[in-house]
Amino acid sequence: MAVMFVRVSGMTTTPKPETPQNTYTHGHHESVLRSHRSRTAANSAAYLLPHLATGKSVLDVGCGPGTITADLAESVAPGAVTATEVSEDILKLAQDEVAARGIGNVHFAVADVHALDFPDDSFDVVHAHQVLQHVADPVLALKEMRRVCKPGGVVAARDGDYGGFRWFPEAPAVDEWLRLYQKLATFNGGHPDAGRRLRSWALAAGFAAEDVTASASSWVYATDAERRWWADLWADRTTKSSTAEQYIRCGFAYTEELNAVAAGWREWAEQPDGWFNVVHGEIVCVA
Repeated sequence: MAVMFVRVSGMTTTPKPETPQNTYTHGHHESVLRSHRSRTAANSAAYLLPHLATGKSVLDVGCGPGTITADLAESVAPGAVTATEVSEDILKLAQDEVAARGIGNVHFAVADVHALDFPDDSFDVVHAHQVLQHVADPVLALKEMRRVCKPGGVVAARDGDYGGFRWFPEAPAVDEWLRLYQKLATFNGGHPDAGRRLRSWALAAGFAAEDVTASASSWVYATDAERRWWADLWADRTTKSSTAEQYIRCGFAYTEELNAVAAGWREWAEQPDGWFNVVHGEIVCVA
């Protein structure tokens, strides 16, 4: 396989194989961003916070709209955070968030986690939230994250595990939503059960077993407002986002079926005893 050298500031990084191709199943419809903008370091990276300190340098891989990025930047200031995304258009979402909060210690770069354009040993902390489930080669991604992490620094990742999602009461339409999403994500080369695989991927990437700490945490939606918010965004994502277009284009569902799934989501949300648990796997790896 062909290899390439990436030069940054006159330095040559470790040779890397050709970059695998990613397909981001969710896309960036408003219904997706509505969910992503609710994420904070407190509700989405609590496992990482004890490893942060003022003055540390952080690489935030796949930063999305930048709400977690901004929190990380505040935690390490005057240290710097470098936030990456796969395109300028997506990266601008994070730039706008950081600017709106008046945060000045964040830098931005377009980058693919399979082939990060940074020298070896560049960052104290390398972080990815809900990224590895979408990449073509999670082990290669973790190898790259490890390469750009300073010796003794930490590589951290958190990913959902759709097979571990649980809800009450039973809702056949939500069952169908899960079946369709898992089928599409897998078809796109993703890993909807990534949460349970993180430790295994880290070991395959070369981290020693004793240097990998695995944990889990959840988002829970149980109040009336929480259930409706969660159901509405998934109903919209099922019928209005690029995910809906992919379902139809791939022949996995018709519009009528997707509308029925969306209606079922909203019907479930009106159940006063409703409860939904979104489980995530987490790893902190010492480089």
